[in-house]
Amino acid sequence: MIVGTAALTHTPLSDRIRAPAELEQAFEAAVTRAAERVAAWKPDVTVVFFPDHFNGFHYDLMPAFCIGIEADSIGDWGTIPGRIDVPEDLALDCARACLASGVDIAISYKMKADHGYAQVVESLSQVSLLSKVIPIFINCAAAPRPTFGRCRALGSAVGQWAAAAGARILLLASGGLSHDPPSLTLSGSTPELRARLTRGGASSHSERTERQQRVLRAGLLYSSGKSGLRNLNPDWDKSFLSSLSAGSFEFADHWSEDELTDVAGCGSHEIRTWLAAWSAASVGGQLHTLIEFSAPIAEWITSCAVATAAPSPLSAADGTSGRVGDIG
Repeated sequence: MIVGTAALTHTPLSDRIRAPAELEQAFEAAVTRAAERVAAWKPDVTVVFFPDHFNGFHYDLMPAFCIGIEADSIGDWGTIPGRIDVPEDLALDCARACLASGVDIAISYKMKADHGYAQVVESLSQVSLLSKVIPIFINCAAAPRPTFGRCRALGSAVGQWAAAAGARILLLASGGLSHDPPSLTLSGSTPELRARLTRGGASSHSERTERQQRVLRAGLLYSSGKSGLRNLNPDWDKSFLSSLSAGSFEFADHWSEDELTDVAGCGSHEIRTWLAAWSAASVGGQLHTLIEFSAPIAEWITSCAVATAAPSPLSAADGTSGRVGDIG
C-alpha cells in the first residue's frame, strides 16, 4: 500500500555556501517537518525517483528510466558512500510490473547513485532511518529526455504496483525547482569533454574536484548576477507547485525541453521526478498536498521546495500552513 509521498530539492551548495540565515532556517525546519511526517507513516520500503548528474549514467548508454536491483551511493558532495539496501525481490517485481503496464524500463545490478539520490534519503532519515530503498533513475540531464507524459506513465505503473504490494510503500522525489547550474552537455563540447561524457564509468578524483570547484565558483558569483547563468523563476515555481497541488498532472505534457530550459533553467527538468512520484501516489486516491517550503535561494543557485502528500488530509498543526496545497 502507498502511505504517502514527499519531494525535496537537493543542492550540493547547502553545506558549502551560507544563504541568509532566515531562509536556511526555514528550509531546514521544513525538511525536519517532512522527515517527521515520513517517520509517522512508518514505511517498510521507500521508492526514490531521482536524477543523475553524469556521475552514474553517461552517454555510453543513457536509459530514460532505470530501476536499481543492486546499487551503490557514490558519496559525492559529502553524501554517504556505500551499498544501498535494495530489497531485490521487490525491485524486480516493480520492474516486471512497469514492463507489463507498457513502460519500457531498464534494470541495473550495478547502479551508481549520486547526490541526486542520496541527499533526499539522508535528509528525510533524520527522524527514522529509510533503510530499504528502491532507487528509480529518471533521465533529467541528458538530452533527449523522456517526455513528461512518459514520466507520468512511469509513476502510474509504479503506483499500481505499490498499491497492491504487501508492504507500506513511501514514494520520494528528488530535485527541482527552477535552477540553471553549470551543466555538462554534448552540444558544443570539447573532444575531451565528449569523451568523458560517453566513456561511462566513474570520474577520476581530479575530474570530480575540478567539477565541484567550478560549481562552487558559480555559486559565489550567482547572487551577484555575474555568473552568466539564468535567473531563478519563483513565479514559475509557484505555478508548478499550484498545478501539482491541484492533482491534475497533464499540465506539463505540452512543454518542450527547450521551452522549459529557457523559462526555468536546465535544472528544472528534474521536476520529472515530482510528476512521477505524485502520479504514483495518486493511484491511492485524491492527494492532499502540503507545500512545506518554497523560495528561491540564490546562494545555492536553486529555487528550493519541500512538499508532502497523502490520500488523506495532512495535519497543519505544526503551523506551516493552514490549508492543504498552500505555497509558502
